[in-house]
This record gives sequence, structure tokens and C-alpha cells, in this order.
Amino acid sequence: MKEIAQSCGVSVATVSKALNGKEDISKATRDRILRKAEEMGYMLNASARALKTNRTYSIGVLFIDSTSAGLAHEYFSEILESFKNTAEESGYDITFISRTISGRPSTFLKHCEYRNFDGVAVISADFADPQIQELITSDLPVVTVDYISGCCPAVVSDNARGLQELVHYAYDKGHRRIAFMHGELTDVTKERMMGFYRACRELGIEPDPAWVTESLYHDMELCAERTAELIALDNRPTCIIFPDDYSYLGSMKVLQDAGLRVPEDISAMGYDGIRLARVIGLTTYRQDTETLGRAACRRLIEKIENPEAMTEQTVVMGRLIEGNTVSTIKVVTGE
Repeated sequence: MKEIAQSCGVSVATVSKALNGKEDISKATRDRILRKAEEMGYMLNASARALKTNRTYSIGVLFIDSTSAGLAHEYFSEILESFKNTAEESGYDITFISRTISGRPSTFLKHCEYRNFDGVAVISADFADPQIQELITSDLPVVTVDYISGCCPAVVSDNARGLQELVHYAYDKGHRRIAFMHGELTDVTKERMMGFYRACRELGIEPDPAWVTESLYHDMELCAERTAELIALDNRPTCIIFPDDYSYLGSMKVLQDAGLRVPEDISAMGYDGIRLARVIGLTTYRQDTETLGRAACRRLIEKIENPEAMTEQTVVMGRLIEGNTVSTIKVVTGE
């Protein structure tokens, strides 16, 4: 670093700032230093940096997908990709967390301590698990996605508002018999249910209890079963809001086999806004996965680099994507 500083005519401190991505030097100076560092074959020694800064510049990522889709789950994979890119831009590496150390059973917290992570991002997990609670209430800097603990920073989607917008959209199209097929009872589901019922109250709709049914996220088979139950009702809904875009795919054949066309005979809406939904033209609520991942990483790094920083909640807004799966129907007086 001293040699780079001498060659560029700057201080060692300025070289350090450039190599560590600090923003309080000019872009021209940073680019000049980085070019010179590359020419001179400079490579950061992680062990030496850890000794000097008391940090490993390593972040643990906890990702447990109950649907068993793993990184094929587009919603989570997009969040993880954004998180990873932001971490790398800030000079941090990421490693997935497990319950084992060298093949032996352990806990999430012990695995983090063993790896000497500077902080942890809980992207997807069962927050009722005592090991998860042990981790997020520890002294280790932690950020959570779509879960608010009160003891660590949280980045959440506007789940309640998302459902409100979907219900209002269907209502504006003339629908009054709106079904909501939600996922398993998680904090996200509770927020969405709150949004659904709030919108119904705002619009003067009294949903039939049979129209609100539980399925599972990312489960086409169970979604298909619940769809068959909904369309068999005497007071059949005219529009169904599905747990997520992927789950809706399970209903398509059920509706087709029942002789129902979308949207002519029954309307459908999803949630998440994955690429596949856009391909098939599904009306859905697009979650801003890029901002979710980026914000989660930035909140965590802020906590790592400034432990006294306020524990705050960041809400990331999404937007409704209008497809071709919701028809406009004539409102019948008294319906």
C-alpha cells in the first residue's frame, strides 16, 4: 500500500479508502489508485486485514426454504443475488449457515461464532425455531427479511398494502365475490390477511368465510385442491387471489378441466411478480426483490460498522402489475 501511495502521489490512508470502497475520495483518484494496484499485483490479505480491523469481512446468510425449492425459488433467489452483489461491492464475502460444524450437530449461533462472521442475514427461516430466536437475540449483528423482532434491523415488504391493492383492483373491475387463498400462517401471511380484510371493510365487502382458505406457498398441488374446492361452492367467487404466482400454475388445469376460462369465466391474481408470471400475463403484485436484498445488506453492514446504530425497520414498496387474467364484469345491484 505504501508503494501504491508513493507511485500515485497520495497518502496511504487515501489508498486504503480506495481499496476498501470508501466514498469520501473522488472517483478519479479512486480509479487511478485501483489501476495502479492492479498493475502492481496488489492483493488484499484477508488475515492481515482481520487482525488490523478486528473484522473478517464475512457475512453469514441463513436461508431455510420450507418449500424445498431452494435457490430455484425465484423470489428468494433474487433477494439473495441482490444481497450478494451489495455485499461484494462493500468488500464483504457471504457464506451460508448450517446447524453443523465439521459434520457434527451444532446450532446456528455456534456455527456463526465458529466461522467468526461479522454479522448475519436471516433471509428465510422458521422464526418460531428456538435456534433462530437465539441467533437474532445474540450480540451478533443480525438483519431479518420479512420478520420484525424488535431487537435487530428488519427489511420487510409492504405485504398488507399489496393485498389491499389487489382487492381494490378486483373491486374496480366489478368483482365483489373475491376469494383469498393464503399461505401457511406466518408473519407475512398475517400481514396479507390484514390487508385483505382491511380492503374489504374499506369497500363494504363481506367476504364469505369459505372464500378465505389456507394453502401453502409455492405448492401447486395443494393450490389445485383448494381451487377445486372454491369453484365447487354454490356461491362461487368470481376472482381468486392466489398465495403466489407459482402456486397459481397448479390451478390452471383444474380450471380448464372444469370448463372455466381465465378471465372470461373466472379471474385470477397472484403475488410476487416473478418472471414466469409476466410471461403468462398474470395480474400480480410485484415485490421489489432487488431493493429488499440491497437494503438488507446495507442495514446489516451499518450495524456491523456502527454497533450503536438504531435498530430500525425498512419497508420496501412493491407495485401491482396488470396482466390479462382479471376481467371486467357488470356489478349486480345488491351483490
